[in-house]
Formats: sequence, C-alpha cells, structure tokens
Amino acid sequence: MEKKILKIKGMHCASCQTLIEKNLMKLVGMSKVSVNYAAEKAYVEYDEKKVSIKDMQKKVEALGYQAYIADGKDREKAERESEIKTLKTKFWISLLFSIPLLYIVMGEMIGLPLPEFLMKMKYLSIIELLLTIPVIVAGNQFFSSGFRAVMNKQPNMDSLIAIGTGAAFLYSLIVSIDLWLSYNIFTEPTLYYEIAAFLITFILLGKLLEAVAKGKTSEAIKKLIGLQPKIAIVIRNKKEMEIPIDQVEVNDIVLVKPGQKIPVDGIVVSGNSSVDESMITGESIPVEKIKDSKVIGGTINKHGSFTFKATKIGSDTALAQIIKLVEEAQGSKAPIQRLADIISGYFVPAVVLIAIITFLTWYFLGNGFVFALTTFIAVLIIACPCSLGLATPTAIMVGTGLGAKSGILFKTAKSLETAQKVSRIIFDKTGTITEGKPIVTEIIPLNKSSENEILKYAAAVEKSSEHPLAEAIVNKAKEEKIAIQAVKQFHAIPGKGVGAALSGKKILFGSRKLYENSKGFSSINDQMQQLELEGKTVMILNVNNKILGLIAVADTVKQHAKEAIAQLHKQGIKTYMVTGDNKRTAEAIAKQVGIDYVLAEVMPAQKAEEVKKLQAKGKKVAMVGDGINDAPALTQADIGIAIGSGTDVAIESGDIVLMKNDLRDVVHALDLSKYTMKKIKQNLFWAFAYNVVGIPLAAGVFYPFTGWLLNPAIAGAAMAFSSVSVVSNSLSMRMWKKKRMN
Repeated sequence: MEKKILKIKGMHCASCQTLIEKNLMKLVGMSKVSVNYAAEKAYVEYDEKKVSIKDMQKKVEALGYQAYIADGKDREKAERESEIKTLKTKFWISLLFSIPLLYIVMGEMIGLPLPEFLMKMKYLSIIELLLTIPVIVAGNQFFSSGFRAVMNKQPNMDSLIAIGTGAAFLYSLIVSIDLWLSYNIFTEPTLYYEIAAFLITFILLGKLLEAVAKGKTSEAIKKLIGLQPKIAIVIRNKKEMEIPIDQVEVNDIVLVKPGQKIPVDGIVVSGNSSVDESMITGESIPVEKIKDSKVIGGTINKHGSFTFKATKIGSDTALAQIIKLVEEAQGSKAPIQRLADIISGYFVPAVVLIAIITFLTWYFLGNGFVFALTTFIAVLIIACPCSLGLATPTAIMVGTGLGAKSGILFKTAKSLETAQKVSRIIFDKTGTITEGKPIVTEIIPLNKSSENEILKYAAAVEKSSEHPLAEAIVNKAKEEKIAIQAVKQFHAIPGKGVGAALSGKKILFGSRKLYENSKGFSSINDQMQQLELEGKTVMILNVNNKILGLIAVADTVKQHAKEAIAQLHKQGIKTYMVTGDNKRTAEAIAKQVGIDYVLAEVMPAQKAEEVKKLQAKGKKVAMVGDGINDAPALTQADIGIAIGSGTDVAIESGDIVLMKNDLRDVVHALDLSKYTMKKIKQNLFWAFAYNVVGIPLAAGVFYPFTGWLLNPAIAGAAMAFSSVSVVSNSLSMRMWKKKRMN
C-alpha cells in the first residue's frame, strides 16, 4: 500500500472533511482516508495499481475543492499567507460597508442625526441595498461553497450561512421592489439588509482569526522543517564544494565548520567537536563527537571542525523521519474524534430541519412572517459544526508538536489518546532500566585455574556472541592484554549461553540455567547466590565438562530510573520488570529502582505472553523497551514505548518513540497524553454546550417565558467566535512544560 499526504484547499468546515472522506473512499483501491480539517490535509493509503493521485484529485475537484501532493513546504506557507491576506481584504471591505449600515439602523436609537431622505423607507431600501451588495460579493465564498454542497447532497456550514444570509437579503430585496413599485404587499415592510451584511462581516472575521490560529497549531512542524539545512560542503576530488542539500549523496565526505548545521546523517571520519542535538533529542547538553561518532542532520556544530561520511540523505535522515512521524500523527484521528465526526455528518441537515420547523411553528402560531423569518435565520446562523470539527484535531496537532519538541514522538493520535489510560507498565531491564553496558566485577577461579585462563576461554567464545554481556567480557580481556583466539563450531544456546571449540577443547559458557542439573553445580551455588543478591549476573565457564570458574558482570542502573518509577507510583501505575536474567539478579535491580513486580528468566519470545496475561485481566498495558529484541512485546502492548532510539526514530513496533535514554520521558509522555485529552474534552464540551444552548435560544424556545429573542447578527458573531475559542483553547496547550521530578 502506498501512503501520501494531500493538501486540500477550499475546506470551510467539518462537513467538508466528511464529504471528501466519503467520496475518496468510493474510489476502487482506496484503503484508508483521513481528512484533517485543521491541518487542511488528507492522509491516504491506496493500491497504486488500482487508483492514482490524479484520480483522487479529480474526485476532490468535482466536489469543489483542490488537492495536490503536500511536499512543497514553501508553497503551503505561501498559500496560508495568501489565504490570510485575502480574508483580511474581504473583512475590511465588508466592515467598510457595514459600518454605514450600522449607523443607519442604530443611529436614531442613540440620538445620532440621520439625513431626512433616509426617513423614507423607499430611499432607505436603495441605500441599504447598495451598501449590502459589496459585502455579499466579499462573502461570495460562502454562497459558492454552500450551494455547491447542497447540490452534492452534503450541505455544510457554508450552506447554513448561504441560506441564512440569502434569505435575509432576498426578503429585503422583495420588500424593496414592493416599495418602489407601490404594490403594498407588505403592510409593515421590514428590511434585513443589515443582518445579511453583519453576518458576513462577523463570519469573515471569525474565519480570519481561525486561519491565523490554525497556522499556529502546526508551528512544531514549521520549526522542524526550519531546522533542515539548505547547503552542504562536500569534499570531492580533494576539493571543497558548496552544493544544495538535495545533491548530497550517500558516502560523500562532508565538511562541517564551527557554528554550521550538520546537513545530513553520518559517521565522523576525522576531527572532533561538540554538537548541540537539543532540537532532535531534547537534550540541552552538547554531545562530544570523535572519530566513528554518529551525527544527525539538522543539529548544530558548536566549536571544532570535522568531516563525516554521509550515511542517510533526503527522506532517510533522522530529521526527515521525525517530520514524517509528526505529520502522520497530526493527520491521524483519535478514537474520541469519531463521535464528533458522526455528529458533524448529520448536523447540518438537522439544523436546516430545525430552522424550517421553527419558522413554521412561529408563523402558524400567529407571530407573523417577519418574526418567523428572524428565528429561521438565527437558527441557521447560530449552529456551528466548525467548532466540533476543530475540537480534536487542533489539540492533537499541538499535543504531538509539543511532544516532538520535547523528544517524545507520538506516531498516531490513537497512541496519544490511549497513553493516558495506562495502568500497568512493563520495563525491559537491559538497556531500559539499566545502561546496557555491563562491566566485569569479579573473576573467581575454581579447580586450580587462574583468572587469566578463565578470561582467555570466556573472551574467545564470547567474541562471536551478540549478547550484551559478551562485550563486557571481551573488553575486560583487552584491558588485561589477553590475546583473543579464534574458536570453531560456535553455537548459541538460546536463553542459556554459548558453546564453541578451542584447541580441541569443548567450551561452554553460560548462566545457571545451563548447569543447574549438572554434576558439581551445588558446590558453586552459594557463591552465585551471594553475587546475584548484589544485582550481578554470574556466568559459569566449563571446559571439557569441568567448571573452571565464575565471571560476575554488573550493569549500572540508569541515572533517573528511580525517580521515574516513583513518579509513576504516585499516579497509581503498577510497574513490572521483564528480563531473561535470573530472579535474584533481577530482584536486586528492581529493588534499587522501586519496581513492583519482577518477571525473571523470561525468554525474548515470552515477553509478549507476559503482556497478554495482564491484558487478560482487563489492564491497559504499556511496554517500554529498546524496540529491537522487544518488538513482539511492544507490538502486543496497548502502548509500545521505544526508548533511547537515537537516530533510528522509525521503529515500527513502538507507538511512542522517545529520543533520549531518559526514563522520565515515559512519565512526561503519559502526562502530555492526559493534558491533551483534558483539552480535547474541554473543546468538545464547549462545542456541544454551545450548540445545545444556542440553537434553542435562536429558535425562540425561551421567548414565551422571558421575551428573549436572539438577533441573527448576534448569532453570527457568536458562531464565528465559537470556532476561534476552541482553537485558542488548543493553542493554550503550548504553555505545557515537563514536570519537575525530585
């Protein structure tokens, strides 16, 4: 399946979003369509053999919108600026002509003099008509979009505006014609020109404020895109060449001078420096770079000069992957949004029906045509599906942007919503709770062997192993300047150890699982238990069926692990640690950091089963691991959190990717999830509450008891600002900061 992001131009409300989604899904070969009204983008998955981007564009254009591949960032920025500029121009034009209308209508009430000829309704109607026409022209987008949507049998917010203002204008025009032709059809002629003009003016102002606010919700993406360098200095044929970033090739040697941005990902070849990686990892302290260090495109070189070999370019760089992840997350839909989408789909037809019923009710109750028309227009205008459509995506956009800024990448809106429901967290031990860089602490010779002899055999067999403990033993041998010999017949014994042949001798090196039923094991068990109680992993060396000694290895606990676990406990979350290590060692580590439960001696393939067991008890489970050997468990969990991924930000198995090796970011991810959901619920509450109260008020439900009747112009102002208030509430999320932990 191919995935693309389409920029959609011309959407005016949540109903437009629903219309585009439904019609694109009708195309053969479409797998998934998610239209984001706030971002003005469509995220599509499709079979490129059955349907093309051109087919999608034709379908969208037939509905009255425009679509193109969203890869031109400068174009998107220019279009946003152009839209805001156009709305400003339209608003000022409509305001310019609406103010005289306001003076004409309200002047006499507040004691301002009116020209004598305006006292005659006949002349007044012509002046008001001439003032209203430019406002109608300025708001032509509502009429073209609104009536086109009606023709497509999918009325939207613009349809309500077009019907409401159109009814006010046409009624006033008929009254004006009657006045000039002296037919006297209306015994008490009333003009509604000012209502049509005021409505369009208020709504244009609301659209302008909404466009400005929506632009701010995607600031995180803009900042990330702004990090991308434009040029690079490469060394080709022993000459320095300054070239555009898109011309850099894999294996190019790139020169970076002090203060410059690193153009692409790579590995340092020569020189050394410190690099500010805060914009990628969130880590404020510059990172030292020497030969063979990895560097990330978009980060800033602080002091020295160095050269590096380009390993990832274009869309493969860490920064490009982050931008892609954030864009996809912002475009995806949280489960909570489904309710708003369903309601938005039925909202506009329901409002039109309510408006018609309101008109007929008041008319046949004898309140007159003018009164009934006033309530009809007010109901159409007060209703606002826009606020419903903006409630969730704007908060998701700001929430995922905040996460990216803090080094926390939510891959989907669903993961952002689900994280706040987690009640159980399982941590992998090695590389997650611990640093994953163990060191040899003890070498215990047995049966007349020596430390050097034990280290010689152990290092030889572990040289071919990929186990985290192997590196510690090999490094210890190098420190002691022991030559590491090549072995034959190397084989791994899953979950237990390794074996090989060296100089005709059969070597086995592994954990207690490898020897528990062996002869002579009981004599070393007490020594092993004592070391394991200290949190050390003990390995046994056996040569030709004779135990020659023990090697104890310890892995250090990560700096902030203890405070992160303590903070999770404060939130009522139970913590688990899963490891293939023995129970005593695992419990010692767990005790250091305050983990509640230990799942020890668990094979990698069994980790997912441990997740399932907790899920079977009705618990929402998060799994925190390195994203590689923990992949099955990360995938099985309700939320998979890949921690310390560095430049490899596209781990498929994780739902949340943490850029730093800091367990406190697990807590911050959950906090951001809770905060975002709180804002979404606030937005939805006010969007629903606004319509629940506003529509009955506009329909005149309270009129018989209180005499309250909503003026359509006031209804228009309220409708316009309801969307702005929802977006503003989402933008207030930018004040969120990571909690301090003791």
